[in-house]
Amino acid sequence: MSRFPASPSPVSPASPSPAVGRRGRALGLGLVLAAALPAAAWADDDGPQWTVTVDPLTVALGYPHLQVERALGDAFSLYAGPHARLFDGLLTETPEPFVGFGVETGLRWFPWGEAPEGAWLMGRTVVAHLHTTEGPAAAELGGYASLLAGYTGIIGDVFVLSGGLGYNQLYYDINGMGASGPFIAAHTNLGVAF
Repeated sequence: MSRFPASPSPVSPASPSPAVGRRGRALGLGLVLAAALPAAAWADDDGPQWTVTVDPLTVALGYPHLQVERALGDAFSLYAGPHARLFDGLLTETPEPFVGFGVETGLRWFPWGEAPEGAWLMGRTVVAHLHTTEGPAAAELGGYASLLAGYTGIIGDVFVLSGGLGYNQLYYDINGMGASGPFIAAHTNLGVAF
């Protein structure tokens, strides 16, 4: 059973419940504030300050997403990107005909001041609109929040390898499909830096 209210219909643009509206406004405000950070707060150009990565583990689980990350000084980086649940993953035992589309954001803290490279602690969240593709029509808001510790290596100032583990609280279920509750969070990213 989902902890988020269901929309009346996946096609009907009915006004969202107050809880859904507050979550959406909070997420939008966070993205606007992050984009509006003054350039002076961003890191010096000592090396790569941007990364663009994909997580092969989440792709295998049916949840592809892209992360575009920017160092914000030496100690922090912020990332954001599109998130999707497009297909059943390797661990799905029975078909689950639903999709999800949304956004993922995360903030990493680099205690040794080498952002976007080195050891980090991260908080991340996903907010997605879920809807069924077969059977009874249903639509809901889903997502998850995670806390992780990990490491990002940048090889030759170009290639990015990143990994981490932590705690994940999932609210990504609809009509008895998907997942909800606590899980281990894993992070395995590959990509490029510039």
